[in-house]
Amino acid sequence: MKYLISLIIRYVPRKYLQRFSRLGLRIIGLFYRGNNVTCPIINKSYRKFLPYGRIHPRENALCPDSQSLERHRLMWLFLKERTNFFKEKLKVLHVAPEECFIKKFEALHQDNYITADIESPLAKVKMDIHQIPFEENSFDVAFCNHVMEHVEDDIKAMSEIHRVLKPGGWAIIQVPFFPPLKDETFEDPNITDPREREQVFGQDDHVRLYGKDYSKRLEKAGFKVTEDEFIHEIDPSWIQKFALPKDEIIYFCTK
Repeated sequence: MKYLISLIIRYVPRKYLQRFSRLGLRIIGLFYRGNNVTCPIINKSYRKFLPYGRIHPRENALCPDSQSLERHRLMWLFLKERTNFFKEKLKVLHVAPEECFIKKFEALHQDNYITADIESPLAKVKMDIHQIPFEENSFDVAFCNHVMEHVEDDIKAMSEIHRVLKPGGWAIIQVPFFPPLKDETFEDPNITDPREREQVFGQDDHVRLYGKDYSKRLEKAGFKVTEDEFIHEIDPSWIQKFALPKDEIIYFCTK
């Protein structure tokens, strides 16, 4: 199973995966039901989650019904425990929206929840993150996860998110990290071959490899950044129960 999933996510374009994977995964999920792990987003339990990953699939990663991964389940718990997201009506911009969140977030914030992406069929608004088509000070909250490693100018994209946030607004902007972590982010626009990009940046559609300076790049875009180690402060039993990442830092960015 893990090698089949690896091949599919490596070679099937993301927009087609988003459109057609839901039904197949839910059918597979019927055979994984049990009581060992739980997806907190939909409150369903399984013997284990599905494996997920392009090159070296991680065991116990993908919830077949919600399509959440480890980082999504952590973010859900973080929003519940650390923020006002579930307590107040907010205007929310969600860039590259994840399937696992859309219906839940839309039910909470209704027409004030705006999804946007340059190509995703899941998004309401088609947009280039380098030129977000909303006025400044428009949103209370923004989410943008695992996008910055794909874009031509990440500082410009981060600055655009900062621009459309209201003063006092906040954003969660996550990126992947590949150990061993370098001190500085590495990028080279001359590397265009997909195979070389996969070798250098970890994936064939990535254009940079983030280092320990990631917070500084967010700060350069205007944010005040908190590197929140929420994962190390929650009940350890949650890590196993919800199959959470063990070292993920949440980059909580405020304007």
